[in-house]
Amino acid sequence: MKSTGIVRKIDKAGRVVVPIELRKILNIDISDYMEIFLEDNHVRIKKYKEFDRCAITGDITPQNRRYANNLVLSPLGAEILFNELQEQQKDLVLER
Repeated sequence: MKSTGIVRKIDKAGRVVVPIELRKILNIDISDYMEIFLEDNHVRIKKYKEFDRCAITGDITPQNRRYANNLVLSPLGAEILFNELQEQQKDLVLER
């Protein structure tokens, strides 16, 4: 862990102010959520990144990806959509 040399006091409500210099470096803005971890005898704080919800399954996973026009799909959602598109294509071929 890299030392910054910055020391902050915890207030009565248990809050610690993250210095502006660190917030700028880490791109942390007002109202951003922070995730807090306990590792051995250390507290680790990092900017929380919520994964987008799959448009088909509603799943929120790190494997979710954005596709055309920002359509968010989980691996399962992508598979479901792919299978439905294949079925529709078969139906179109049969109609001709």
